[in-house]
Amino acid sequence: MIKEMPSQEKPREKALLYGLRSLSNRELLALILRNGIEGKSVLEVADELLQKNGGMAGIARATRQQLKSCKGVSDIKALEIMSCFEIARRSVLEPIYDTDVIANVDSLVYWLKLELGHNLQEEFMVVYLDAGLHVLNYRILFRGSLNMSAVFPREIFKEALLLNSSNIILVHNHPGGTIQPSEADRAVTNRLCEIAKLMDIHIVDHIIVSNHDYLSFAHSGLL
Repeated sequence: MIKEMPSQEKPREKALLYGLRSLSNRELLALILRNGIEGKSVLEVADELLQKNGGMAGIARATRQQLKSCKGVSDIKALEIMSCFEIARRSVLEPIYDTDVIANVDSLVYWLKLELGHNLQEEFMVVYLDAGLHVLNYRILFRGSLNMSAVFPREIFKEALLLNSSNIILVHNHPGGTIQPSEADRAVTNRLCEIAKLMDIHIVDHIIVSNHDYLSFAHSGLL
């Protein structure tokens, strides 16, 4: 049990002494959970959370109900865990609004991986940029396998006109982990580029992300 551990090995005291980076994943979760349950320490609850969800990456994309399936995780504790990951996502997004995303593509890709890379379902996002390539807004417009019958150009370009966005970036994720574009990915991209030209809107890139990697159509000569 936590109370029987040496003081310097308890998660809270260890963090105060050596900083948060000294803590393991189970210890970080234990800090958020605070208390265990009868017959199970808070570290053991943290271990079960990690095991059930496949590590921290799995916890980051888990739903409240999935987190609650671990005994000892209440609605409030599930929300507190989820809020930590949401704060991390927003902290990455915030500076992107103030920078040229093409000149700082690493920051953009890091945010996109947080936003879409861990999702279990394929999602299609459009990032709307101003003339200086700063982010104006972004929208997830489609979920499911990519094809022209499901991706509606009308919705993509309507938002661009409303925002007065002259540049856009197309983004979608590959839940399987591969970043190689499919024939459908290429066909959708080519079709949207044709429509964009007619509307005097520039498609800057189409980025495919997974949880570990990404592919840029522009950098790969596919755009």
